[in-house]
Amino acid sequence: MSLIDAPLLSALRGERPETTPIWFMRQAGRSLPEYRELRVGTEMLDACLTPDMAAEITLQPVRRHGVDAAIFFSDIVVPLKMIGIDVEIVPGRGPVFADPVRTAADVDRITSIPAEEVVAAADPIREAVRITTDELHPQGVPLIGFAGAPFTLAAYLIEGGPSKDHLRARAMMHADPQSWDRLAGWLSDVAAAFLSVQVEAGASAVQLFDSWAGSLSPADYRRFIAPHSARALDEITQVPRIHFGVGTGPILADMTLDGSVDAVGVDWRLGLDEAARIVGQDITLQGNIDPALLQAPWPVLEEHVREVVAAGRAARGHIVNLGHGVPPETDPTVLTRIVELVHAL
Repeated sequence: MSLIDAPLLSALRGERPETTPIWFMRQAGRSLPEYRELRVGTEMLDACLTPDMAAEITLQPVRRHGVDAAIFFSDIVVPLKMIGIDVEIVPGRGPVFADPVRTAADVDRITSIPAEEVVAAADPIREAVRITTDELHPQGVPLIGFAGAPFTLAAYLIEGGPSKDHLRARAMMHADPQSWDRLAGWLSDVAAAFLSVQVEAGASAVQLFDSWAGSLSPADYRRFIAPHSARALDEITQVPRIHFGVGTGPILADMTLDGSVDAVGVDWRLGLDEAARIVGQDITLQGNIDPALLQAPWPVLEEHVREVVAAGRAARGHIVNLGHGVPPETDPTVLTRIVELVHAL
């Protein structure tokens, strides 16, 4: 199969390929024993910036599960780490920043770093993508580029680490909208640069992850977030663009970014038939198997997967995925079985 005919890319164009494409968010990583073995003794961000290791982790789920796309193994804070920002991923907690960005002076400090430095520092990313696509492309399997969206990145930067409610980030939007827009605009440019490097190195599509967008009101999303996310993706014109968030049912129409994306991800809270009605017939849908059901007996999970595929027929195109990432305790054989079922349907 040629790459242009890959089911994932066909679905992103709004076509209905012979087999419905499927891949899993967080498929490259924690649930695979071969991943855990490879990662022994290596910190997460070091693994992301070691080309042969990042490539191997990216490829593992394609070999094991037969999914229709690889997602580049990375983390949303990798481009910030690359340009010298002090961030570490603390096991059991997540990204932690040594110097949170909470004042106008903090925004001045961090935005004084040119976003273009991402491109200059990206040789490990280019090499990892090259190694990955050298194996994938002869099989007709595309690589999806990866980046964090401006709001989710800003939420970590402002809070200094993970947060359940993102109070400081949401407060900055209203208390100092000028500083917010400078920070979010800079993060848009960082994300765009990170995605551009992956596309130029061989990625065939990109996904912008806005994990925390669902914590915002529709009004705040439209005013403070959507223009910056669109800015990040508008720079990527060579390949299809997927936009994903969690808990985004109330803002799903806004997640289409007025034409800046080809597909939106839908989490498990909203049926795909309803999502198709919301976004219309110009957008492909991605989703939305409930990750919790990966622990259910197979007959229960099988029925759920069949329902997801059936509901997805309401959209112009459908890429089967989870409504969020693969939980680390997932039995990998279950994922392989889901892929086989979707391809059979």
